[in-house]
Amino acid sequence: MSPVRRPLPGVLALVVALGVVFFLLPLVALCLRTPVARLGELLGSGELRDALWLSLLCSLGAASASLLLGVPLALWLARSGSRWCVPVRVLVTLPMVLPPVVAGVAMLLAFGRNGMVGAWLLQFGVALPFTTAGVVVAATYVALPFFVVTLEGGLRALDRRHEDAAATLGAGPWRVLCTVTVPMVGPSLRAGLLAAWARALGEFGATITFAGNLAGETRTLPLAVYVALEAEPDAAIVLSLVLVALSAGVLFALRRQWYPGP
Repeated sequence: MSPVRRPLPGVLALVVALGVVFFLLPLVALCLRTPVARLGELLGSGELRDALWLSLLCSLGAASASLLLGVPLALWLARSGSRWCVPVRVLVTLPMVLPPVVAGVAMLLAFGRNGMVGAWLLQFGVALPFTTAGVVVAATYVALPFFVVTLEGGLRALDRRHEDAAATLGAGPWRVLCTVTVPMVGPSLRAGLLAAWARALGEFGATITFAGNLAGETRTLPLAVYVALEAEPDAAIVLSLVLVALSAGVLFALRRQWYPGP
């Protein structure tokens, strides 16, 4: 039986309308200022193609790293009763609320040429700051929490009787994980990956602080928007529209996972 839908009181409906307009106006302004006559020229520019390709490459790398690191973390946080769960969860989710520039500074101190780990890596010829690999590392740092939180939520909502039944029938832990747990949390797994990818795609503060803004090497789409805003505002608008379209596409794909209902 579907719930009875009651209209909001007039004052609340007005506030809702104001909230919608607040979010809608910037997007409308962006669309109205779009240089339609130059759209093809700007979309076909080498700078945009380079920034788009680099953004896709680095965001996919960050999503892959989030998958590799995030699945064990989410499993442990969802299933372990350790007293360390709370401090580890705070540590994992901290980048979600930490100012990205602060994250970039902290990463420089850890992975920079004179950093705690960076100085050791440099002995093996590995330098992360101001490199494409550094962009991936910075994007992973801010994207990984979104994957872990989403997957942990799916694991906590999972009916564990299916896993218990498989174990009773003789399946080992790895087989239970691969044939029962992962398929059942598939929607959360996909949603977490998509959310991590989208967050990595839009990363700005940690990237520019840790990896710099080098054209063709570390200048992703958000950084290209920042540069173009001063030199070529029309290009900044077009790049912004590309990011808006990609972000809206991600939210549309996640609509059933995050916003259940009609």
